[in-house]
Amino acid sequence: MDTKLKGDIAEQAAVLHALKRGSGVLKPVGDRLPYDLAFDVKGTLIKIQVKYAWLDEPSGNYVVDNRRTKTNRRLMVREAYQLSDFDFALVYIENLDLFYIFPIDIFIGYGSEIHLVEAEKRQRKPRSAQYRNAWELISAKSLSQESCVYSPVELEKAGF
Repeated sequence: MDTKLKGDIAEQAAVLHALKRGSGVLKPVGDRLPYDLAFDVKGTLIKIQVKYAWLDEPSGNYVVDNRRTKTNRRLMVREAYQLSDFDFALVYIENLDLFYIFPIDIFIGYGSEIHLVEAEKRQRKPRSAQYRNAWELISAKSLSQESCVYSPVELEKAGF
């Protein structure tokens, strides 16, 4: 499978998981935005970046690159995400149908890769373990943001 197909599989899995949890899902047109999806969680839009984790055979860990990849026919450029790019990164492990839910500040706080340990081979859990299937973080974010509802009259006064 190529990386585009893996990304598509991860995105569709994220849509399915979000719908099962009662969220609405919005998909931007094109791929120019720094996020892949938006979840409508009780009226609050949460920007989501979806990543597909691959298995690193020698270590037995799943790995995901936490940088943006831009490509054209001749060049592939990787650059760091910014805090304003999205709210959460959802890292998908396909063969386990499992997501790691990272807030943006945690996601970009790692180096260029995040290693996810699914084997019970350590005495101490890695710091990523607390984000394993942590869907409640997205719900908590929606509760912490106030919904802004404007009437048409208020918008007209504001010049819209």
